[in-house]
Amino acid sequence: MTKPNLNNLTFPLVLSLLLSFITMSCALKNQASSQEDIITQAAANNNREKETWPFEAGRDNYDKNALLDLRYLNEKIAGESGFIRLSSDEKDFVKGDGKSIRFWAVNSDVWRKGYDALQDNAKFLAKRGVNMVRWHGQSVGKNKNLPLQEIDKNARQQLWEYVAAMKKEGIYLTISPYYPNALKPQKNWTIPRDSKTFHALLFFDPELQKAYKNWLKNLLEPVNPYTGIALKDDPAIAIIQLQNEDSLLFWTFDQLKGRDLEILKHQFSDWLIKKYGSLEKASEAWGGVSIKEDNFDKKLVGFYKLWELTKEQKFWSRKTKRMDDQTEFLTEKMYDFNTEIKRFLREEIGAKQLINAGNWKTADPVKLNDLERYSYTATEVIGVNRYYNGGEHQGKFSGWAIVNGDKFTNRSVLFDPYSFPLNLKQVANHPMIISESSWVPPLGYQSEGPFLVSIFQSLTGVDGFYWFSMKEPQWRQPSSANGYKPSLGKWVINTPELLGNFPAAALMYRQGYIKQGKPVIQEKRELKDLWQRKAPLISETKSFDPNRDQETANSNNNLSNRINPLAFLVGPVEVTYQDKSSQSQALNLNEYIDEKAKIIRSITGEITWNYQQGFCTINTPKAQGVTGFLKNLGTVKLGDTTITSNNEYGTILVVSMDNKPLNQSQQILVQMGTIARPTGWQQKEVTWQDKKGNLQQEFEVINYGKAPWRLIKNDVTLTINNPKLTQGTILDANGVAQGKVKLKSDNKQISLQFPPNAKYLILD
Repeated sequence: MTKPNLNNLTFPLVLSLLLSFITMSCALKNQASSQEDIITQAAANNNREKETWPFEAGRDNYDKNALLDLRYLNEKIAGESGFIRLSSDEKDFVKGDGKSIRFWAVNSDVWRKGYDALQDNAKFLAKRGVNMVRWHGQSVGKNKNLPLQEIDKNARQQLWEYVAAMKKEGIYLTISPYYPNALKPQKNWTIPRDSKTFHALLFFDPELQKAYKNWLKNLLEPVNPYTGIALKDDPAIAIIQLQNEDSLLFWTFDQLKGRDLEILKHQFSDWLIKKYGSLEKASEAWGGVSIKEDNFDKKLVGFYKLWELTKEQKFWSRKTKRMDDQTEFLTEKMYDFNTEIKRFLREEIGAKQLINAGNWKTADPVKLNDLERYSYTATEVIGVNRYYNGGEHQGKFSGWAIVNGDKFTNRSVLFDPYSFPLNLKQVANHPMIISESSWVPPLGYQSEGPFLVSIFQSLTGVDGFYWFSMKEPQWRQPSSANGYKPSLGKWVINTPELLGNFPAAALMYRQGYIKQGKPVIQEKRELKDLWQRKAPLISETKSFDPNRDQETANSNNNLSNRINPLAFLVGPVEVTYQDKSSQSQALNLNEYIDEKAKIIRSITGEITWNYQQGFCTINTPKAQGVTGFLKNLGTVKLGDTTITSNNEYGTILVVSMDNKPLNQSQQILVQMGTIARPTGWQQKEVTWQDKKGNLQQEFEVINYGKAPWRLIKNDVTLTINNPKLTQGTILDANGVAQGKVKLKSDNKQISLQFPPNAKYLILD
């Protein structure tokens, strides 16, 4: 072998050899690191198998011997005493006989699967405390050759079946027949004319409004062959929601184009002439301000882009008055539409149900949300859709599925109370519903959801929270989203740590075990201030929907509030919209909110939320429990219950089943939740850049797993001050007895170790 002459090596060649060596070294290092990751992950998987138990819930056959069955909370048939109506103070719901009713609700898509599946679904839901479902449907005909005014008769058939099946199990319905975001324009339709979507058109387009009224007539007037009465006459239908997620004050307003927008420009012109006498006088009032879309000769008055309405305007800006008029006009268009459809339903169709105008949000929760809510006051019920997603979920299919490679943040709302979905400013003298919500996967901290929803609905008087969504009649195991893409479903609730935690949460909410607080804030807002987009005393959580928003995530750090927004967690917050100004009232919150210690206490004294340590407790005579990061808390002492847990995170509820205080009850439900992931789920810590350029540091999905769900094993010791309790019965996922647990007892209390692989325990 010839010895190389190093003197002949040029600098580029040396550099090339050096780079090759570095590349090879890095590759070997990465390969070793990758192999180390695989070994580490394998070890982690083995540990996970040991630390978890499989949730293999069999089919619920509705065994008559089941010890956990809340069907008795529902009426024999929904509406047996008449239509749901408003309470005497118009804030809440009552049944036909005047007795109060609270709704534990879900969105179920099982109506797409046929009548047999619906009957199964109705029994399954009623057993777990549900007494309201929502039909999130579409009235418009899907046949491309049908005219716009034609109804989808198949959808009506499915709705008929839905109503009949739920009614028999004492479950009421909310029907939502129009969703513009899912409505695709057809070539044989004359609208939309130039816009590419149906967003915003319903509020002002005469042709679409005519078609919409025809859909309502053909949906509500024919006799339902499954019940023998028309939907308009059926008291099992509690609420008619006019439309889903549409507004003239959301970003989709800017999608209006061409002839569609011209209709609204003409209507704005007519409105201005009515207000000022002429367009010239309107222009004078605006200080001569004009925009290029104006054509006064043709009575066309243009609009500022919506983002202009969200900007701070200088008091001397000449734009200000014109923008105020645009804001007032758009709001009144929505209010007038809601008023007209309410009249149409009542007078021309004869529908007796309560009406909810809508459920959407706006481009700015501070400046515009009160305008949206004001437009809903034309009807009886106020609504909103709002989810909690734990921060961010980024991936190609993140709008509907979870796949390998997705990146996500995994933040419990217990550390972020500002993003809690029930942070709601309720309109005085109107019931309030959240018609879509959930703790959305891939968020792992889900068991806190039903617990928090139950206690804060009770505290604040929110009248219905509709979990979204259920696509199978019974339990859902990890499976492909929408049935075709290898992935996990995202908008699902019939899982161990959401629907699995319904029973105790629904029971204590519906039975009124938790006190409703007196209003802590009563804001009075003059309509003039709304048109001028002035900041309110308090504004709501900024929410995020990955399928609709322009931004990348929840961001509630920059809300403009004169009152601490944590007030929503102290007690009810109310607003009244009125023509004349009057004094708002606000409780001194210092007694209830300790920002230094990060502790919130409810006005009733029953709820404590510590968002520094990440836990929340409920402490009432008939219901006690804790959710959060338990291991660090040591022992949690409540009124009649002491809880000690080595679980890093968990949710425990101890609830009376016989409406007696826990220290006297002869039957108690103990319910436990932890974290559920599919078998084989793998994630790793990563840092990534979101769509706004911000660095995020959380997790990447390496393997989304397979069936069955695996739940973190329970490690909880309980003491209850009730020596009358003599036995503990372990239940399976369907409420059927599976075994016994040993109780230790003395003259004052009993103690027990909660089973490591169960969700429910009955003490009696």
